[in-house]
Amino acid sequence: MNKRHLILPLALLASACQPSADNNSTFSTIAPINIDQQSSDYGAHWIDAQTMLLANSDVNGKYALATITGKGQQNIKLVPKAMPQWIKDKHPHLAEFKAFEVTASLDMIKQWLKQPLFIYDSNTNAEQVSVSRVQIGEVIDDLYTSNENDANEIADFGATVGKNQISIKLWAPTANNVSVKLFNQDKSLDKTLAMTEDTNSGVWHLDLPKATVGKFYQYQIDVFHPATLQVETITTTDPYSLSLSTNSKHSQIISLDDASTQPQGWSEQALPELSAPEDAILYEVHVRDFSATDQQLSNEAHRGKFKAFTETNSSGMQHLQTLKSAGLNHIHLLPAFDIGTVNEEIDKAFDLNSTLTDICQSQPSISICIKELDGTMSLAQVLESFDPKTDDAQALVTELKTVDKYNWGYDPFHYTVPEGSYAVNPDGSARIVEFREMVQHLHNLGFRVIMDVVYNHTHQARLEPTAVLDKIVPNYYQRLHPISGLIEQSTCCDNTATERVMMEKLMIDSLVVWARDYKIDGFRFDLMGHQPKDAMLRAREAVRAFDPDTYFYGEGWNFGEVANNRQFVQASQLELGGTEIGTFTDRLRDAVRGPGISVQGDDIRRNQGIGNGLATAPNELNKGNTANAPDYLLLMDQLRIGLIGNLANFPITDRLDNQVTGKDVPYGSQPTGYALDPADTINYVSKHDNQSLWDNNQYRNAIELTTEQRVRLHNQSLSYAILAQGIPFIHMGSELLRSKSYLRDSYDYSDWFNRVDFNKQQNYYHVGLPPAEKDHANWPLISYLIEQNKGRDIPSSEDIQFASRIFNEFLAIRSTSPLFKMTSAEQITKRIKFLNTGSNQQQGLIAMHIKDNQTERQLDKKFSEVLVFFNSSPNKQTFSVKNAARFTLHPVQANGIDTQTKLSTNNAGQFSIPAFTTAVFIKERT
Repeated sequence: MNKRHLILPLALLASACQPSADNNSTFSTIAPINIDQQSSDYGAHWIDAQTMLLANSDVNGKYALATITGKGQQNIKLVPKAMPQWIKDKHPHLAEFKAFEVTASLDMIKQWLKQPLFIYDSNTNAEQVSVSRVQIGEVIDDLYTSNENDANEIADFGATVGKNQISIKLWAPTANNVSVKLFNQDKSLDKTLAMTEDTNSGVWHLDLPKATVGKFYQYQIDVFHPATLQVETITTTDPYSLSLSTNSKHSQIISLDDASTQPQGWSEQALPELSAPEDAILYEVHVRDFSATDQQLSNEAHRGKFKAFTETNSSGMQHLQTLKSAGLNHIHLLPAFDIGTVNEEIDKAFDLNSTLTDICQSQPSISICIKELDGTMSLAQVLESFDPKTDDAQALVTELKTVDKYNWGYDPFHYTVPEGSYAVNPDGSARIVEFREMVQHLHNLGFRVIMDVVYNHTHQARLEPTAVLDKIVPNYYQRLHPISGLIEQSTCCDNTATERVMMEKLMIDSLVVWARDYKIDGFRFDLMGHQPKDAMLRAREAVRAFDPDTYFYGEGWNFGEVANNRQFVQASQLELGGTEIGTFTDRLRDAVRGPGISVQGDDIRRNQGIGNGLATAPNELNKGNTANAPDYLLLMDQLRIGLIGNLANFPITDRLDNQVTGKDVPYGSQPTGYALDPADTINYVSKHDNQSLWDNNQYRNAIELTTEQRVRLHNQSLSYAILAQGIPFIHMGSELLRSKSYLRDSYDYSDWFNRVDFNKQQNYYHVGLPPAEKDHANWPLISYLIEQNKGRDIPSSEDIQFASRIFNEFLAIRSTSPLFKMTSAEQITKRIKFLNTGSNQQQGLIAMHIKDNQTERQLDKKFSEVLVFFNSSPNKQTFSVKNAARFTLHPVQANGIDTQTKLSTNNAGQFSIPAFTTAVFIKERT
């Protein structure tokens, strides 16, 4: 809620006011602002108390900083000066701007920051030439965070429950007034209390009696907002909220130390330890996907909820326990903090079990509601009645996507409260208890719990309904374009400025709460490359104070307005080497399966380089690509470097017979090897983004491949990630041949396209053409493939169960030997060598030799050597290795269920590997 209350419109003030005679701002030759010539650009940056930077400024111009208050227009003359070197170093994207001196007292500057600010230039005739608005984020940091004992040293923002009273603190240095509105349990207003500002820190504070615990609250803020160019009276929640009402309309005063917020046994739960990051095997789970369609839950109300993880006998939990026995040890939860895109009110959002009557009463304009259908039919039954060859299912799903219960959750509303739509009771502390029950249960089963966090953007900004930060300190928390002042949206939404001190602090404070109070064991950062490297390192150190073996990893992609360190040194792939903050590697991924399918049209296979992935077979549409030997051999080299954790300095004989290192093998314009430690690398071939692995492969597979061959290729794709050095990352259900019916971005497309069957009966392939918004241009190709494949792309229950068991075997092989999870670049470089390299290599065969018989400390007490063969060709391959007579097939595979893999043999060093097979041979110590 917001109410405009500037008495005079800005235009009237601008035309009525004359320059003031303030001794700090006298500039009588500057004309008053002409509102008709106001510019919408924000090309002025107030960097510190003494420095203003201007874009496109003229050395002959007469510039002034101006504001408009009830006293009229006030001006401060700007004097040109040399650009300080520290500004060029800290803000390289502003290095070409011109610098100007600002002369004013600190108290005056703080008052001006609460008003509208402009830069304007007049010629010698005092005639206005141009006007620019001012970006103030940096000067706010200079005034309020650069000294000791100011805003960033305060440890208790939000509502803090103390021994005798409650302290409420909000950082809002540009606000004119702030009050706290207190609400009763029924959300009726109790009282409104004024807060007091500490002008040194910009913090508004209020103390309340201890009896206020449990009450709900909101802030009421009077602040000039650039979105409207007026002072707004804004009502909003607390960015430091620890508890919320349904749909996050009110914050709640609560203590996470109180027994009422903790499940029974919370303090006694098991806390699985991690001896080294490389011991981790990560399993990416979406809370709703995990149980939304699980028919074996004892309580239907738990479907899609945190509580589903407490039902030990459900299909999903039984599957997790099987994976745990095989070696899986980490559950990575997709965003489970409060998001702005799902209605949390009970029975106000729809899912597959909703009836047509329920849907049509609420959404009568939905197309299905005008048809004569039985109102008792569920949405699932309606979708099942459609011909999967048509676009009917996607059309209905798309119509309902904004009112259903589904979203991935990359839409941050409040960073430090569990999401209410995943709770049986979303109001108040109940959601906290339910989230903690989930964590506790997973811990007690032996899993560590990772949380997917999204500090790089907010769901909304400005004065939009789910905006918080930009309402409280406008134009500070969001990253703005340096000229236009528009909020950057390269991440998808409204980017945050984690390079700002108080945004970094908010991120760190939030992470500490999750680690300390929710016992989260590590964090995956969405679009981590949009954040400063130094901020990530400081965040990890803060979390380590409470959880010494925490592990950080994320998306280190290099793009957007911050690309190539344009605004700061990024937390990106090429910058994080040696930090043991992991980044997802697209190198191994693309070499195995080819790049993601995102270019649309009939030429999708050719345009995307289909067939270049080693895990897919040549076919009549892509054989031209695989016949290109140099490109194909480059993929082989990239994959070899991926298998040793993308190490930059690992020596290898490349496709041209040169002795090179990992950083010399090209990956487009970047090096393939960029890591300095295996913990720098997260290996994957499938995650929530883009098509599932099964769907991705169907785009590339040869039409004539049998279902069995397709399953073998799928399993082998996963084997690369599991048996590589570094840390394996598995998309939930990929071990079950999970399909999303070719949908490349399922973020908001219901349970229908996101289901997982832990009973292993089906993989939900071909349940309708994928939504037009994402894949319309691909429909002809998808239809062609489905028709030509003639069912060979539809796995049976037996195929799914086979894939699941083979996956477990690969987990067991990795988990039982330290040779697959070495902890330093030195260990890997000394022990691993690739055979079958160079220009004359056998194509489609990678031979990785791990030798653990050096004189230094042995890593594996049982095996002295390991040979891993990846045969991605459609034919059996043989390969000779000297002095290898004593190698035998790994006992897990020798006693496994795959009869083809059991045909892998060693005859006096002559190895034979069946088609589409990953075979592991071991040499036991004598």
